[in-house]
Amino acid sequence: MLFDTHAHYDSRKFDADRDAVLSALPGLGVGLVVNPGCDLDSSARAVALAEQYPFLYAAVGVHPEDCAGWEDGQTDRLRELAAHPKVVAIGEIGLDYYWKENPPRELQQRVFRAQLALAGELALPVIVHDREAHGDSLAIVREFPQVRGVFHCFSGSAELAKELVGLGWMISFTGVLTYQNARKAVEAAQAVPLDRLMIETDSPYMAPVPHRGERCHSGLVAHTCARLAEIKGITPEECARITMENGKRFYQISDGNN
Repeated sequence: MLFDTHAHYDSRKFDADRDAVLSALPGLGVGLVVNPGCDLDSSARAVALAEQYPFLYAAVGVHPEDCAGWEDGQTDRLRELAAHPKVVAIGEIGLDYYWKENPPRELQQRVFRAQLALAGELALPVIVHDREAHGDSLAIVREFPQVRGVFHCFSGSAELAKELVGLGWMISFTGVLTYQNARKAVEAAQAVPLDRLMIETDSPYMAPVPHRGERCHSGLVAHTCARLAEIKGITPEECARITMENGKRFYQISDGNN
C-alpha cells in the first residue's frame, strides 16, 4: 500500500466527485493520505474530511500565498484545529517568492515563524512549502531547532536536501520526478537517504507522467513511487514499503491501512 503524504481534497477541483475519488483510493492501493490546509477555512475542511475517511488525516496551517489577511490571533484557531486527533502536522506553511502578487516577503516570513513556533509548542511536525525561497526557508527553520518537518514538493538542490537531512528533516517528491526535465529533482532524490524520503501527489496538481496535465489524485502516486524506486535502485514494492514506514513515523500514525 502507498502513502500519499500531501494531497488537497478540500480543493474546489474535487467538488463534483470528491466522495467518489476518495472512496476509490483503497482499491487503487492507497493506504494513507494527509490533506494539508492552506488557510483557516481549508484547514477546517481538511479536518472535517479526515473525520469521514479512516485513511485520511489532516494538517492545519496558512500557506504563504494565502497569508495576506494574517492576524496573530489566528494561531489560536490553528491551535484549536490542531487539537483534533486526526491532525498530524502544522501545514502547509512556508515561503513563496515566485509570484509577484504574493503577500510581501516580510509578512510571509512573520507568518512562517509564528506557525513554526506553534508547531514547537504543540510538538507537531511541519509541512513546508518553499518556492524560489530556498535560502530564507533554510535560515528560518534553523531558528527553530526543536521543530522537525518535511520540505514538500522539493524543488531545491541536492546540497539543500543534504543540509535539511542533516537537521533531521524529511524530503518529499511529487510527480515532478517523472518529468523529462526533472534533472535537479532526480539529483536531490539521489542524495537523500532512503529513511528520509516521502512521496506525494500534491493533488489536484502535479500529476505524474503519463497523466501530466490531468487532475491528479492519490492513486497516481504509484508512478512517483516507481520512478523513485528506479532512481534509488530498489523495487517499487520496496519503495512503497519504505515510504509508508517513513510517512507513518514522521506523522506519528500508528494505525491506518498499510
